[in-house]
Amino acid sequence: MGSIRENLSSIQSTLPSEVCLVAVSKTKPISDLQEAYDAGQREFGENKIQEMTEKWEQLPKDIHWHMIGHVQTNKIKYMAPFVYLIHGCDREKVVKVVNKEAAKVNRVIDVLLQVHIAEEDSKFGFDEAELDELISSSRLCDYPNVRVRGLMGMATFTDNKDQIAREFKALKALFDKYAPDFGPEFNTLSMGMSGDYQLAVECGSTMVRVGSSIFGARNYQ
Repeated sequence: MGSIRENLSSIQSTLPSEVCLVAVSKTKPISDLQEAYDAGQREFGENKIQEMTEKWEQLPKDIHWHMIGHVQTNKIKYMAPFVYLIHGCDREKVVKVVNKEAAKVNRVIDVLLQVHIAEEDSKFGFDEAELDELISSSRLCDYPNVRVRGLMGMATFTDNKDQIAREFKALKALFDKYAPDFGPEFNTLSMGMSGDYQLAVECGSTMVRVGSSIFGARNYQ
């Protein structure tokens, strides 16, 4: 495997210019993130609020921090001052708490609504009926400190590329369905990770979350 700089360059060369690459830096040391930053990377994704906050405190302030993991509502207050985009708004309670904490720090926080597209029970997210109900009810207007920028989803962990493509295409169809309800700010479809990001882009993704292909294997204890 090449250096972080080489890996970033290689992946960027395969992505259309309009697709945003989020470098998933969870479990990685500050030195690895700094190396990616020095190579020009500004979008970083973390799945634990505490770890992201510690890195935010130590790294340059022009980094865009993406919260990509399951969101614990009691910890949203720690990232509210700085988080750039929350990918995992998987239920209305998360939206409600993000709105409350964003108001406290006088911010409007961008979020994606996470949709459950996988066959696995372990994945979080709204189903289509729940999304329909939330959006048609106009309750999102009750959360003026939250701006919904699009949708996020994770495909089933499988080698079956046809199944993954079906799930990605289903999410793209939902994205297209809801876009008129939100207008031009609804422009982000986050799907695709190290193993399937190229397929995700083919299916319409505008944002991919890539970790191990940039930084190598995770450093789980």
